[in-house]
Amino acid sequence: MKWETLITQMTGVKFPLIMGAFAAIGRAEFASAFSNAGGLGIITAINYPKIESFQSEIENMMKLTDKPFGVNFTITPPYLLKKRRGRTEESYDDFLNLAIDMGVNIFTTSAYQAPGLGNKIKDAGCYWFHKCVTIKHAIAAQKIGADAITLVGLEGTGFKNPTQNTTLVNITMARRLLNLPIIAAGGIGDARGFLGALAMGADAVCLGSSIIATLESPASENWKQQILNQDIFDEKYYKKIFHLELKDSPIASMAIGHIKEILPIKVFIDNMINETEHTLKSWGFRGTTFNTL
Repeated sequence: MKWETLITQMTGVKFPLIMGAFAAIGRAEFASAFSNAGGLGIITAINYPKIESFQSEIENMMKLTDKPFGVNFTITPPYLLKKRRGRTEESYDDFLNLAIDMGVNIFTTSAYQAPGLGNKIKDAGCYWFHKCVTIKHAIAAQKIGADAITLVGLEGTGFKNPTQNTTLVNITMARRLLNLPIIAAGGIGDARGFLGALAMGADAVCLGSSIIATLESPASENWKQQILNQDIFDEKYYKKIFHLELKDSPIASMAIGHIKEILPIKVFIDNMINETEHTLKSWGFRGTTFNTL
């Protein structure tokens, strides 16, 4: 089955699947495997304190895949910069210029607003996807020119916001209030979650926690085993996710409830797509193209 959405049109990927931006493990070996499997692999620039290592990583990525990929710039919120090391928006200027010169044309920003980087990305004729967790911030990002919004539901991991809604509310309301492509994130880890997000109005899905335990992921064996064995219905785990107790701990999202074994990323994605197509056919869909345009 062929997949056509606004995001597949923009990026040229086979499936409307975007790799999450990972600190520590968002590197070429992992991202290239995701791209080669038909999604949009993402190299996370915060993993490279020096521009020379960042350049080497992009070069490595281009050796490992000839498929589309993107680069993420994670901006540390100002209040956190006072407590620990991080990256400001301005610190990525040279990294962005280098990536553009090397031919990268898809960029994502996350964790904090990035109008400066966004404008430079747009001025260079590239695509800018911004990740946020509230509709309010999504509307603001649309106003300043983002080409697409990744909207993270409360089920997801990472920084929480007191006014953050669930993926269901986020995506259905965003479809009403935004007029640009939406990438759904937060708690999605199987075929029904993927298909459900598209039905709610998303143009693609961002996979994060659900792919940490894949074979190509550089995550430690201990980390992968935690994901495989975590009881997502445990009260303490539940509170970390839904009671805003997560803070910046590396707890995975509710999506890991679907993960039962370590698989190659291509097998994981193929299984998701095949199961999605099977579900569609069981509902009476007989087309050869799934089109949300």
